[in-house]
Amino acid sequence: MSGEATGLVHVLDDDADVRESLGSVLRAEGFAVRLHATPQGFLDAYDRASPSCLLLDIRLEQADGLAVQDHLRRRDVPVPVILMTGHGDVPMAVRGMKAGAVDFLAKPFSDVALLAALTTALERDAARCADATSMLALRQRHDSLTPREKEVAALVAAGLMNKQIGFELALEVSTVKIHRGQVMRKMAAESLADLVRMVERLALRPSGIGRHARPRRTDR
Repeated sequence: MSGEATGLVHVLDDDADVRESLGSVLRAEGFAVRLHATPQGFLDAYDRASPSCLLLDIRLEQADGLAVQDHLRRRDVPVPVILMTGHGDVPMAVRGMKAGAVDFLAKPFSDVALLAALTTALERDAARCADATSMLALRQRHDSLTPREKEVAALVAAGLMNKQIGFELALEVSTVKIHRGQVMRKMAAESLADLVRMVERLALRPSGIGRHARPRRTDR
């Protein structure tokens, strides 16, 4: 077994022996690990900006693991959860999987099963973190636009031609072209299709498009 997936593995189990045993195994296999005896301990240590996953015991002494999982979901804590139990409770496993758990491991579980679950969970969270970083950069580029450039960007992405945008914003076509060029540069858009994808990803929609402005591919 080898910790090929990058990220931090949080272990939440109120049994100290189990925690330490898992911690030793995972560290020996190259994983970064944090051990927690309580849900609050995990929450205090959790960083959503870095890839991680949570190995969660389904039967904690002072908490129900599934209730903890639900609490994390309601608090919008996006950590992928892998449930563990020594009781082989299939209905609980089904509930946990339906609630979004990555996997369900019945103790004692094999290193192979553990590695597969960890790899899936860490890869999933790494993708989430990369997407969040990309979205943050996109929002920052959009924030760098002037109010007028934001209007032009939304109208360009809506399919309006320069002349139509000028009509909507009471601008000369030459001025629209200047704003449009600035939008493409500041947004680092390589093409119109690229800009459209960015605007759609930001869920931006132009407001108040006049009834006379209709996209016409011949109107430039």
